[in-house]
Amino acid sequence: MPDSVEKAKTAVWQIVYAIPKGNVATYGQVARLAGMPQQARLVGRILAALPKESKIPWHRVISSQGTISNPNPARQIERLAAEGVVLLNGRVKLATYKWQTD
Repeated sequence: MPDSVEKAKTAVWQIVYAIPKGNVATYGQVARLAGMPQQARLVGRILAALPKESKIPWHRVISSQGTISNPNPARQIERLAAEGVVLLNGRVKLATYKWQTD
């Protein structure tokens, strides 16, 4: 695997691991924090390839519209709900739950 791909993967994993319980981040937000603006889809691919036994809280990453973009959303919704993140009409209220990194 090229070094740049490994660096991107490591950066995404570190950022997602840092998202506090009860908060969410968008794919684009993670990409920006990882130094890869405009690479939200890459973030999604990296998270989709996580090993099953991973402790990285992938479920805390959602779309910029506050929706779950996972093709199998039940597990993600369940994990978010367990952390107190509320979905209303299929959306997370980003003004309330979005991770503030400033």
